[in-house]
Amino acid sequence: MAKNRFHSGEGPSQRQLRVGELIRRTLSDVLVRGDIHDPDLARYSVTVGEVRTSPDLKVATVYVAPLGGQGEEELIKILARNRGELRHQIAKEMSLKFAPDLRFRIDETFDRLDETRRMFSDETVQRDIARRDEDDDEGDL
Repeated sequence: MAKNRFHSGEGPSQRQLRVGELIRRTLSDVLVRGDIHDPDLARYSVTVGEVRTSPDLKVATVYVAPLGGQGEEELIKILARNRGELRHQIAKEMSLKFAPDLRFRIDETFDRLDETRRMFSDETVQRDIARRDEDDDEGDL
């Protein structure tokens, strides 16, 4: 039985990364052009932050965020409702043997970045960083 590289701790293969990035760009272009004729979807400016593919490339998890961060859950429902048409558009523009099944999730990367910034601006953390820098400088002598 073959090892599943995606879940073995080794991370995605180069092929998964390439295909994921190609799907991300293609999907972004489709959404920007408005190729999907859904008035609910047309109300959103969507950022496609990342696409992760399964090892067999049959499932693509698409991480999206609405511009401004409002209406995340509604956006996921709208994208899921249009999954078939989005998949068709991707298949039309890409040269994959199979168009992957698309699964949509909220991209929380920006939230994590904000939390990290808040953490680093905390005065206790700043004091610890300064102390560590001082210790490193003394070790250089």
